[in-house]
Amino acid sequence: MFILAEMKNVTRIPPELFHLKLNDAIAGELNKKLANKVVLNVGLCIALHDIVSLQESYIFPGDGASHTRVTFRYIVFRPFIEEIIVGKIRSCSQEGVHATLGFFDDILIPPSALQHPSRFDETEQAWVWEYDTGDGNKHDLFMDAGETIRFRVTAETFNDTCPAGPTLKENQDNPENKVSYSLLGSINEPGLGLLSWWDS
Repeated sequence: MFILAEMKNVTRIPPELFHLKLNDAIAGELNKKLANKVVLNVGLCIALHDIVSLQESYIFPGDGASHTRVTFRYIVFRPFIEEIIVGKIRSCSQEGVHATLGFFDDILIPPSALQHPSRFDETEQAWVWEYDTGDGNKHDLFMDAGETIRFRVTAETFNDTCPAGPTLKENQDNPENKVSYSLLGSINEPGLGLLSWWDS
C-alpha cells in the first residue's frame, strides 16, 4: 500500500531558515511542498523518509535564498493492483460504493464489481446484496455508510490537474478532471465486502 519513491528537486531555502541545519531546513521545505499532495504517476505523498544526497547550494543574484539540488526518498500511498485493502464506506450512489481510508477518499467500487445480484435502494441510499441462502430464500445485506469494507484494488487513474491555458478552460471546469488520483475496487468474490458479512 505504501512505497518509497526516489525523487529529485531543487529546493529553495529562504534566508529566515539559514539558522537551521541544511538537512532540517530542506526536510521541512520538502514536507511543506509535498505532504498530502498527489504527484502525477507516483501517488499520494505522505512524508519524507530520508535525504539520499545533497549537491552544492547556490544563491542567485536578486534572490537571497539558497537553492540546493536534492535527491530524496518519500513515503507514497500507491497500492498495488490486486492488493486487498480494508476501508470504510463513505457513501453510496448510482455510480457505486464510495470508500475511504481516512486519509484518502477517491475510491469507487462500481456496480459491476459488487457481489451479484446487487441493487441500489433509492430510499436508503445504499447498495443491497440480495444474498441467496441456498434454500430458495433471499436475504438483503445492506452496504451502509460507515461500515468497514474489504475490497480488491483493480485499477488506478491519474489526471493532470495543472492549470490549463485559456483555450482549455472549458475542460478544466469539468469535474472529472479535478480528481488527480483515484482507485477502482471490487468486492465480487468470497471474503470481500463488509467484514460483518463474514464474521460468522
